[in-house]
Amino acid sequence: RMSDAGFTLAGEGHAIIPVMLGDARLASLMAEKMLARGIYVIGFSYPVVPKDKARIRVQLSAAHSTEQVNYAVDSFIEVGRELNVL
Repeated sequence: RMSDAGFTLAGEGHAIIPVMLGDARLASLMAEKMLARGIYVIGFSYPVVPKDKARIRVQLSAAHSTEQVNYAVDSFIEVGRELNVL
């Protein structure tokens, strides 16, 4: 659903999924807004990742329910629209 909404995702096939944003400030702001919704994600930017490759690191677990995952995806879409990412 996130790709369909317009997010660029990397790292297919494992539990850690980077949501690529490019802009460091945007990644930080989005992570803050997600935390305000009860979703803990981490924004990474230079020097941790290459310049202009800022991202949010999302880690899924078998312990997450479908409801929790759907809430997180819905929140990403809402925050992404609010911040003009989508």
